Amino acid sequence: MASNTQMDIDELRDGLREAGLSTYQIDAYVTLLSLGSASATSLAEQADVPRSRIYDVLRDLEEDGYVETYKQDALRARASEPTDVLQNLQSRAETLTNTATEIRKRWQQAGVGGHRISVLKRVETVIERAEEAIRNATNQVQLSVTPEQYEALAPALETCYENDVFVSVSLNTSHEQPTDLPTDEELDGVVTEARHRHLPAPFLALVDRKITCFAPHTDPVEQYGAVFEDETLSYVFHWYFEAALWESWPIVHTNHSETLPAEYVNIRRCIRDIAPLLKEGATITATAKGRERGKRNVVALTGEITDVLYANGDLRDATQTPSLSSLAGQATIVIETDEGEYGIGGWGAVLEDMEADRIIIETVSYPDDQEDT
Repeated sequence: MASNTQMDIDELRDGLREAGLSTYQIDAYVTLLSLGSASATSLAEQADVPRSRIYDVLRDLEEDGYVETYKQDALRARASEPTDVLQNLQSRAETLTNTATEIRKRWQQAGVGGHRISVLKRVETVIERAEEAIRNATNQVQLSVTPEQYEALAPALETCYENDVFVSVSLNTSHEQPTDLPTDEELDGVVTEARHRHLPAPFLALVDRKITCFAPHTDPVEQYGAVFEDETLSYVFHWYFEAALWESWPIVHTNHSETLPAEYVNIRRCIRDIAPLLKEGATITATAKGRERGKRNVVALTGEITDVLYANGDLRDATQTPSLSSLAGQATIVIETDEGEYGIGGWGAVLEDMEADRIIIETVSYPDDQEDT
């Protein structure tokens, strides 16, 4: 069995090899550490380094700070004060440690498939990706979270809310593990509207119609998640959010404006609010901001809303406020501008002239108001 001293020397040699030293350099340096100092010829003999190579070996070791040479009848060498060597080795160790950390991080975030769909091995990584997307949001965030997850994401949500982003949050709890909801003060200035779902639900973040971060509600040992950078798939998750996580659950907080101008990022909610007003004979002016069909540039159209349409007819003929399911197909607002009539659609619009990101209701007036004016 090898002695501890021999094992220490073996580890030392392995470490020097990792630091980039050659076999001859290692032999010479380890021997010199034991001798303290020696002539070049004596060192070559005791380190078993060919005499023809010892001068090149010492020169390279001196350039790297391991040894220093001097003349005393003949060329001699001694081990240098190891401060610089130790700093170099410690720097290499830190680099290797950081490299190992980065490899692990990238492995945990590794995508399966293309860059637009990533299956992730840790739910925490999904939430981190969601936080990054939320901080960079420009128009809308839809979020399904537990109260604990909300607390973790609140700083990012506050940042995007301050940037005029609409933030809709479904807070999910369970009877088995009851958790206090965030207070109204904790929600104010962070979310536009929050609802409470009394059942467990997946983690879901939809950001600007482009990015979806999803982690199913599973046992901890089977946790995983996915990130979709695809507008079509995000649209599917948007409808899941609206139907399962939002529509039927009670509002616990809202900053939705009760006065004009009132803004909407969801055309269907806008239609549900203005349809009864149109039925009563109101004149409504609005501004729609979005992209003309087939174009990328953002434009704004302002005019009077003359009609609201959906797949099965005219909403003004409806006997009651339309349900979400009745608006699942076509949902169109018709605006009459100075340049003509335009059909305004929401996310995924295919029939209309514009796919709107936001609709701003500017004024609402009735015939009696106009006569008084």
